[in-house]
Amino acid sequence: MSKKTSNIFVDDGGAGSVPVVFVHSLAGNTQQWSAQLGHVRTTRRAVALDLRGHGQSLPPENGDYAIDSMAQDIQMVIDQLGIQRFILVGHSMGGSVAVAYAGAYPQRVAGLLLVDPSGDSTQMPVEEVQQYLGALESEAYSSVVEGYWGQILTGSAETTEAKVMQDLRDTSKATVVGVSKELFKYNPVPAVERYDGPKLSVITSLNETPFSLHKLVSDLPHKMITGTGHWLQLDKPEKFNRTMDDFLTSIGNGSLP
Repeated sequence: MSKKTSNIFVDDGGAGSVPVVFVHSLAGNTQQWSAQLGHVRTTRRAVALDLRGHGQSLPPENGDYAIDSMAQDIQMVIDQLGIQRFILVGHSMGGSVAVAYAGAYPQRVAGLLLVDPSGDSTQMPVEEVQQYLGALESEAYSSVVEGYWGQILTGSAETTEAKVMQDLRDTSKATVVGVSKELFKYNPVPAVERYDGPKLSVITSLNETPFSLHKLVSDLPHKMITGTGHWLQLDKPEKFNRTMDDFLTSIGNGSLP
């Protein structure tokens, strides 16, 4: 069932044990989780939301794309849906938003599953970051952003590439630039360390850098899925779903104390 909770679009369905909430990547949307939503809803409730300025959600009137502000989108949605405790899944930039949420509301999160999450971009060379952001804000925006997306789609299925590129083109430049600026300012490590519940990072070979989250957080377990691009849940849905099922099973019912 799809619905809007104020300015945020939500895809909600299924019933059963602890719900799962899915958060997409930059320039993504709820549909990038379709294979996971269908799978999870056979046994439990699953919710996906379009973050502000993405998919069918409205952009913020004040232009606020801070990671912590987007984490408040999650809080608003789960409160309006009456969900007390849930398992949180975040892909890429959505991984940073999920981490920010889990660090702020650890008691609400029964488990944290990160999917090729963004690392600590504050450690990247300042000149490199400024050059990229400058190019994004310029007239060359389309070629710059599509060139970068093309790199992280290396190894992806053609269907994945077509969908992800269309989603990118459907997302406004203001949103992509606004979120990118915030991501480069955000260090997810303190929030991960504040969350002491079950967690797992499922990564691709693209995520083996010195700034990768599993390299910076000693108690963050990780598993690699090979032969995919950055959108592994679209490229290898069955394999990803099996890994996700193992994580969900390991948490058990995770009911409130």
